[in-house]
Amino acid sequence: MLAPEIGSTNGEISDVPLVRGNIMRKISGIFGGNNSNSERNLITNDGGPTYIEFGSFSEQSETRTLGTFAGVFSPVTLSMFSALIFLRMGYIVGNAGLIVTLVQFGIAYIILISTVASVCAISTNGAVEGGGAYFMISRTLGPEFGGSIGTLFFFANIVSSALCISGCIEGLVENFGPSGYLVKNVIPDGIWWKFLYCSSLNTLNLLVCLIGAGMFAKTTVFILALVCACLGTTIFSFFYQGFMQVDIPESNTLVQNITHIANYTGLDIHTLIDNLYPQYGKDYTAHGNLVTFASVFGVLFSGVTGIMAGANMSGELKSPGKSIPFGTLSGVIFTMIIYLLISLLTAATCSSFLMQNNYLFMAGVSVIPSTVAIGLLTATWSASLSNVIGGSRVLEALSKDNVFGPLLSFIPKGTWRGNPIAAVLVSWLLVQQVLLIGSLNLIAQLNSVLFLLSYLATNLACLGLELASAPNFRPSFKYFTWHTAFIGLLGTIIMMFVISPVYAFSSILLCTLLVMLLHLFSPSKEAQWGSISQALIFHQVRKYLLLLDSRKDHVKFWRPQILLLVNNPRTSCPLIDFVNVLKKGGLYVLGHVIKGDSNAPGADPTLETNSHWLNLIDHLKVKAFVELTVANTIREGAKHLMRISGMGAMKPNTVVLGFLGDEKPEDFLQSDESSYQNVDFSNEIFPLEEESTLKPLEYILILSDVLKLNKNLCICRNFHKLKKDPKKFGPQFIDVWPVNFLNPGENDAFDITSLFMMQLACIVNMVHVWSKLKLRICVCDEARQTSFSLNSSVQSHTEKLSSMLNNLRIHAEICHVSSWKNVIEAHYSNPDEYFAGINNLILRKSEDTAVTFIYLPSPPNFEEAAEPFFKKLKIISDNLPPTIFVHGVSTVTSTTL
Repeated sequence: MLAPEIGSTNGEISDVPLVRGNIMRKISGIFGGNNSNSERNLITNDGGPTYIEFGSFSEQSETRTLGTFAGVFSPVTLSMFSALIFLRMGYIVGNAGLIVTLVQFGIAYIILISTVASVCAISTNGAVEGGGAYFMISRTLGPEFGGSIGTLFFFANIVSSALCISGCIEGLVENFGPSGYLVKNVIPDGIWWKFLYCSSLNTLNLLVCLIGAGMFAKTTVFILALVCACLGTTIFSFFYQGFMQVDIPESNTLVQNITHIANYTGLDIHTLIDNLYPQYGKDYTAHGNLVTFASVFGVLFSGVTGIMAGANMSGELKSPGKSIPFGTLSGVIFTMIIYLLISLLTAATCSSFLMQNNYLFMAGVSVIPSTVAIGLLTATWSASLSNVIGGSRVLEALSKDNVFGPLLSFIPKGTWRGNPIAAVLVSWLLVQQVLLIGSLNLIAQLNSVLFLLSYLATNLACLGLELASAPNFRPSFKYFTWHTAFIGLLGTIIMMFVISPVYAFSSILLCTLLVMLLHLFSPSKEAQWGSISQALIFHQVRKYLLLLDSRKDHVKFWRPQILLLVNNPRTSCPLIDFVNVLKKGGLYVLGHVIKGDSNAPGADPTLETNSHWLNLIDHLKVKAFVELTVANTIREGAKHLMRISGMGAMKPNTVVLGFLGDEKPEDFLQSDESSYQNVDFSNEIFPLEEESTLKPLEYILILSDVLKLNKNLCICRNFHKLKKDPKKFGPQFIDVWPVNFLNPGENDAFDITSLFMMQLACIVNMVHVWSKLKLRICVCDEARQTSFSLNSSVQSHTEKLSSMLNNLRIHAEICHVSSWKNVIEAHYSNPDEYFAGINNLILRKSEDTAVTFIYLPSPPNFEEAAEPFFKKLKIISDNLPPTIFVHGVSTVTSTTL
C-alpha cells in the first residue's frame, strides 16, 4: 500500500448541464429594496452559462430620489461654508495677512481637489451603494481597514454634528443673548440654557432625518439659497459701505480697557497693502493664546473639510457615479471662489485691529446686519444636519456588512422605506451624549484629524489601485492620476500633524488597533470584496521575480526550494509540517496528482479540490503553495509537477516523497489524539484509499525521474511517529549517517550527498523548536578499516571530518559506531542479513533520536533492479524513528566568505 506521502486520488468529474437559448434571468428582487450586496445574474446562451457579476441595481430603486444639486452640491457647499465663512474670515486674514491666507487656501484646496479626484475615481469605477466614504474604502482596501476607517469616520460625523450645533447656538446667543450683538436679551444665556438649545436643535435634526432623505434634500436646497442670499448681501456691503467704526464685542476682554471700536475703511488700496503680510496677534476667544501659522491653518482647514458630505448620501442618489464627481467638484470650486473673494474684500476694507478683535465684524458692516446672523445660523445648522444624516448612513453600511457582528444587528431591522430609522436614532443619541461635554474645543481638532484620516484612506486606496495597474480599475472620471492621489495622500498626512501631532498619532494608532481587532474578531473579515493588498503584492512579486535571475545563483546563498509530493494529506500532516521547517525560508510547494483522464468532458477536478488544499494550508499553518495536476499515471503526473512547479528562478531544487510502505495509514485530521485534528475536513474531503495503485517499479522510476531533472531527492519514512515538539517528548539527537550502505566507500562522508544531508540536518537544528537537540554525525570507522581502507587511520579520518565540519560552521558531535565488523562481513556472504544488521545497528543507536538522515545512492536505471533496490531501502528503514533517505546532485555548502 502507498504510504501517506505520495500518490493520487481518483476523481470523478460531474457533468455540468448546459442551458441553451438566449435567455437572461434576473434574480428576483434585484431592482428593488435596499439590497446592499452584489447580485449575480445568469446569462445563458448557446455557448453555455455565463456568470456576470453586477454591483447593485439599487440605483433604480424607489429609495434613490436625490439628484446632483440637492444630494451633492448643496450638502458639500454648506458643509464647507459652515461657520468659517461668517465667523472666522477676520481671524484668518487679520492674523495671517492676505498673501499667506491665499497661500493657505491654495494649499488646502490642492489637497481637497486631489482628494476629490480620488473620490470621483472610485465612485465612477463601479456601482456605489450606501455608506459613502466607508463603502468606497472597504471595497478597495478590504473589510478590516475599511471597517476601522468607517468606524472613525462615523464618530467624526457625530462629533462634527455636535460641534456645528454648538457653533450654531453660540452664534444664536452672541447675537440675541443678554449681550447680543444684534438684539439684547431676546433669549437667556447659561450653561443649561445652551444645552437646552443644543438639544432642541439636535431633536429638530432628528425629525428631519426621520422624515427621510427627500426632506433633507429640500432642507439643504432652501438653506443654501438662504446662505447665498446672505453672502450676496455681505459682498454687496463690502462695495457699498464707506468708512465707519465698528464696535468691539463685550466678550473680547483683551482690549476693553483700550477701546471699544475699530475702523472699517471701505475699499481702500492702503488698507489692502497694510493687510498683505502676517500680523499675528492674540485670540480673544482662546484666553489670549498667541496665534500662529499652524493655528490659523488648522482653523481654515477644519472649516473646509466637508467634501464627503455628498458621497455620504450615495445610498439616496439616483446616479451616484455621475452626481458625486460633478456635484462635489462644482461645490469645491464654488466655495473656493467665494472664499478667495471674501478674503480679498476683507483685506481691502478692514483694519487688522478690527479683524483680530471682532470675528463677527461682518454683522457690523453689512447693510442688513441680520443677514450675517441668519447665514451663520443656517450654515452651521445645515452642516450639523448633513453630518448626522451622513453618520447614520455610515452606521447602516457598517451594520449591513456585519463588521461588528451581532452588536449592530438591530440596525438593518429598523429600516423603513429605505430610511435607516434605527441608525438615525443611534446617531442622534450619540450626538446628544457629545453635547453633554459642554466645551467642545478640546475635541474639535481631533474631529478634523479623523476626517483627514478618511481622506488619507481614500487617497491611499486610489493610489494603490493605480499603482497595481488592475485592469478593472478604469474610472470614467478622466481627471485622475496617481499624481493627484499622491498629492492628496501626502497633503492629508502633513495636515494631520500640522493641526495636532498628538491627535494625528493617536488617531493612526487607534485606526491600527481597530484594524487588528477586526482582523481577529470581525465576522466580515472573510468578505469577498477584493483587497487592494493582493493586487499590490501580485504587482511587486511579479516585478521581483523578473529581477531574480537563476544565472546569478551562488552556493553561498543556496536554500532548499522543496516540492513535496503528497498522496493524501490526511495521513501526511506530520511530514507536511516537518518539511515546512526544512525549507528555511525557501519555496515550498505541495504537489498532488489526481489520477484520471485530463481530456474527459466536464470541469477539471483540480478546480474544486484546490480550495480544500488551501484550507488545509491555513489549518496546518504552513507557508506553502499548492500545485495539482491530472494524469493517467502517477509517474506522468509527478513529472508534470517537477517540471512546471514554481516560476522563473523560484523553482524547486529538491523533491521530497513519502515511502511506499505497507503500514496502515493514520488519519491525523480525524484522530482525537492528533494535534492536527480538524473535524471540518470530513471523510469526503481527501478520502482514504484502501489500497495504493502505485507499485515499487513505478515508484523507483519516479525517483530516477527526479535525478534526471537534476533535483535533489529525499525519501521520508515513519513520519507518523514524529513528535510536533521534540523538546517535550525526550528525543535528544538528530542523526546523520554519511555512508552509502549499499556500496560503502572511503570518501562517502565527503561527497555531495553527505554534505547535502549535513546541510539539511543543520537547517533543522537551526529552527527554534529543534535547536535544543544535538546533531550527531555517525561514523562507521570499523567497517572502513576492515573492508576497504586498511592503509588509512581512524584518527586521520576523524580529524578530516572534524576539520570539514568546523570550516562549514556545522556544530555537530562525531559519534564513532562500533561493532561494524560482523555487519560488513555479511555484505559479501548474505545481503539480506547485511541490511537487517544495518537496520538493527541504526535502531540501537536511535533510542533518543528525533529524526535520522541516511545516505541514498542513485536509484537504478533499469527495471530489473528496481524492486530489489526498493526492498533494500525498506529493510534498512524498518521500525526506525522518522527517517529521511537523501541524495544530493549539486553543491549546497560553502566555506568562502
